[in-house]
Amino acid sequence: MADPSSYRPKPGQIPDSPGVYKFRDEHRRVIYVGKAKNLRQRVANYFQDLAGLHPRTRTMVTTAASVEWTVVSTEVEALQLEYSWIKEFDPRFNVKYRDDKSYPYLAVTLNEEFPRVQVMRGAKKKGVRYFGPYGHAWAIRETVDLMLRVFPVRTCSAGVFKNAARTGRPCLLGYIGKCSAPCVGRVTPEEHRDLAEDFCDFMAGRTGTYIRRLEKDMMQAAEEMEYERAARLRDDVGALKRAMEKSAVVLADATDADLIAVAEDELEAALQIFHVRGGRVRGQRGWVTDKVEAVDTAGLVEHALQQLYGEERGDAVPKEVLVPALPEDTEAVSQWLAERRGSQVSLRIPQRGDKKDLMATVQRNAQQALGLHKTKRASDLTTRSRALEEIAEALGLDTAPLRIECYDISHLQGDDVVASMVVFEDGLARKSEYRRFQIKGFEGQDDVRSMHEVIGRRFKRYLQEKERTGEWEEQPTGTPAGGPAAAGPAPTGPVPAPVPAVGPAADPVSGPTGDAEPREDDGRPKRFAYPPQLVVVDGGQPQVAAAKRALDELGIDDIAVCGLAKRLEEVWLPDDDDPVVLPRSSEGLYLLQRVRDEAHRFAITYQRAKRAKRIRTSPLDDVSGLGETRKQALIKHFGSVKKLRQATIDEICEVPGIGRRTAESVAAALASTAPAAPAVNTATGEIIEEDDGGSS
Repeated sequence: MADPSSYRPKPGQIPDSPGVYKFRDEHRRVIYVGKAKNLRQRVANYFQDLAGLHPRTRTMVTTAASVEWTVVSTEVEALQLEYSWIKEFDPRFNVKYRDDKSYPYLAVTLNEEFPRVQVMRGAKKKGVRYFGPYGHAWAIRETVDLMLRVFPVRTCSAGVFKNAARTGRPCLLGYIGKCSAPCVGRVTPEEHRDLAEDFCDFMAGRTGTYIRRLEKDMMQAAEEMEYERAARLRDDVGALKRAMEKSAVVLADATDADLIAVAEDELEAALQIFHVRGGRVRGQRGWVTDKVEAVDTAGLVEHALQQLYGEERGDAVPKEVLVPALPEDTEAVSQWLAERRGSQVSLRIPQRGDKKDLMATVQRNAQQALGLHKTKRASDLTTRSRALEEIAEALGLDTAPLRIECYDISHLQGDDVVASMVVFEDGLARKSEYRRFQIKGFEGQDDVRSMHEVIGRRFKRYLQEKERTGEWEEQPTGTPAGGPAAAGPAPTGPVPAPVPAVGPAADPVSGPTGDAEPREDDGRPKRFAYPPQLVVVDGGQPQVAAAKRALDELGIDDIAVCGLAKRLEEVWLPDDDDPVVLPRSSEGLYLLQRVRDEAHRFAITYQRAKRAKRIRTSPLDDVSGLGETRKQALIKHFGSVKKLRQATIDEICEVPGIGRRTAESVAAALASTAPAAPAVNTATGEIIEEDDGGSS
């Protein structure tokens, strides 16, 4: 690991002009490229105290062995040079987007004598007009099939075209009117090129002209009683309209815009772009990238703009580019886009109306793309195995943690404090074993104390169930034998009752170690029957210490504990003053992050539901033994709580499932919560009665 001070430029050596800088490693490979309005200020930031740098930046400067720079005259030139160098050197510490799939385009080869319409993938070629990208190639073929009625452009390969020209016979499309057959001279090269350019104009969004012209010709043919020609033109208009319907109208007719949205976490980011032309979504694509440098949303947007438009010219750069965050140097980026388009480009954040609504749709697509990418990555068996091995090595475990439990605390300003427990087995979530906890030992906000309580309650239940099944047996000396707490005392005192399970009960036949799963008398698996090999808590040193203290108090000493601090993704171990920093590309860190994020999601979902339930209260909630189904039956039968309050016990007993004892309890509960005397309108003397509704 290099010391940045060994290659730090001397004071005054770096100019204060705009420019681009490169960091190189000991083998002279470029590992990072950046640009700056002021090179002196920007480059100096990399040579401050290492403790003050972002972990990714710290890794970069300690990997580098030298830095060099190039001065340019304007910020736009710096932007262009940065893009060129990133493309040329492919630096390992720069954000590089990669397509999450190879998108097909509809291409028109205007660089040929007889332009051809076809599906193309891969790198774009000079002289070819592209439309899209599309989600599926079949969508392109359906569109082309409809449009060939009106614009019969060549679609055949070079071999088929030459063979038809040699034999003097066109292919099938030429016979059925879906190709103008330039191969046999039915149209001149100039006429065929005009057809191809009209096809491109229609695909570019200039649709109204052609449809109006066809409709005018259709009406004229009908007036001249050329009904067959009028019918053919009618079918052509229908074909064009069906082709237009395949791309939804989302904005005004004249709108040409690209909408870019970003979904990100600490390690990765997903980008989605919607291409809107003529007010219609003409294409969509997505990128996924590793966040190998310290970059925010604005930086991700700037990198995306460089990659998206770095090779484009003219109309390929739209009039508007809508983004979720503006780049740091918005003016320079806008000017760079304008130079590539040849006219003004508006780069902005949509604030209201249809564009903001469409941006929300693009954002949802980005979130789904990131989730899908993570799911695919997590589902790979080899990757999961490597992740577990990396965790075991980093934490000093004897074996890979096949069962991991993660705990998180959630509350709203100290109210409705809850906790979650999520379980991952063999690197995959086992949702049937997720558990929820309400904090009962105290009131108020104290995450450390809450974590201690939850860990204690969970493992007290585990020890109790081991004792029930005989796995924990008392020796003659009173020392427990077997189990993870063999050296500790047996649990004493009351054990909190387990909270209700979430989702359907699990029904596996074996546990994570392959042993038969302990079961209750009713055949269901016990809720806390298995110990994990690793406990992960959401937090840093204080939360880890609290979890470890809870295990020590129970005499459990063979379950590893760690914490994952969200700010810098550091892994904290008990009694260690310094965190374990896993490489950002580590599959082990990725798995720990997924476990932590799932625990956070599960906890906050429960906390919100608990808060909502507290807000939506009903007098029937206080009736002991009255479940949700019978409450709904009462409300449905009487129509409202008010009418139920007025009913007699015998009338309440008429509701299916309600016995006399329950009816008496309902009547007593409603009587104790009787509303205050009705208000009186002093102006009219009218009694204002309030119907306390049908909520339950």
